[in-house]
Amino acid sequence: MDYQGTISRGIRAPIIKRGDDLVSIVADCVVNASKEGGYPLQDRDVVAVTEAVVARSQGNYATVEQIGKDVASKFGSHTVGLVFPIFSRNRFSMILKGIAAGAKELVIQLSYPSDEVGNSFVTPEQLMDKGVNPYTDVFTGEEFRALFGDIRHTFTGVDYIDYYQKTGGNCRIILANNPTEILKYTKYVINADIHTRRRTKAALLKAGAEKVVSLDEILTESVDGSGYNERYGVLGSNLATSDSVKLFPRDCQAFVDKLQAVLHERTGKHIECMIYGDGAFKDPVGGIWELADPVCSPAFTEGLKGKPNEIKLKYIADNEIANLSGEEAVNAMKEVIRHKGGDLVGQMASQGTTPRQLTDLLASLSDLTSGSGDKGTPIILIQNYFKNFAM
Repeated sequence: MDYQGTISRGIRAPIIKRGDDLVSIVADCVVNASKEGGYPLQDRDVVAVTEAVVARSQGNYATVEQIGKDVASKFGSHTVGLVFPIFSRNRFSMILKGIAAGAKELVIQLSYPSDEVGNSFVTPEQLMDKGVNPYTDVFTGEEFRALFGDIRHTFTGVDYIDYYQKTGGNCRIILANNPTEILKYTKYVINADIHTRRRTKAALLKAGAEKVVSLDEILTESVDGSGYNERYGVLGSNLATSDSVKLFPRDCQAFVDKLQAVLHERTGKHIECMIYGDGAFKDPVGGIWELADPVCSPAFTEGLKGKPNEIKLKYIADNEIANLSGEEAVNAMKEVIRHKGGDLVGQMASQGTTPRQLTDLLASLSDLTSGSGDKGTPIILIQNYFKNFAM
């Protein structure tokens, strides 16, 4: 029996700067790490590179002033309503400063008890205790604080109503979960939600909004020399300095395709490549869904398309080969795997497996391996991911 299953390795890299040849750097790091670690590179290994270093090498940054100029060009002298921003200093504070700089007047509508990725300042139990109906009840910031008292974020300790009010230039704050509530204040809206943005925008336009702009429509082209992202705008951006953000990387497909070609030249192996951002997993304690990027992976090579097609070993063990044991059971299980169909959707043998995109699973594994702190491993090498019990 081959005892080695999936292996995920964090690979260290130098500090990446604007203009660096990231493809060459990644290839060098992967090859050198394999030599240092004494493990061979194999066909269908996966090399994943975090979006942060891709964007940094591109110099894909924008200032608060540049964001503000784009917002002003879209809304002119109108009061702007900002709907459903996530509660994050890292993800949203600089964007909020830019929006406030470009808007004549700003009204912010927050969702409650949490934002769309689970950052919360009150609990569902508190809503029940106070008799609040989150589907219909609307509050000003002052009313919400008066009702609930301490409304600091569970983990960060930040009072986001206060923080966003000040960051937005002492703007008006309301809390409501129906996006059309903002239309009582203005017909000109920026909807800042990530994964529900198309639904929110459609609801606002249907309810009579004059103009609705999503975050993926801000900085889709360069403003005064800024970075940009033609597909995602300022979605997926992170705080960089006290007055700028690092945007989600662009030209990602060209990067992964070139990296795959260079790795093949260097190793002779067909290695799959991808860029990863946030993993798609949820913290069971705080209830935070980590995916604040628009996608887990903005680009990947051809071999990473699709979903897993796997049987559930424990189901087969408890049913089809229940009367076998030892080597006989191992061999029988291998035969079942070798003869599984090409599409197991709907079959009992696949019940309980994970029907997610391969790239979402691999990005989550990569994000957990690299972490978000000081490990210094922006490159992840995943081996044996496509091997099963019969290989």
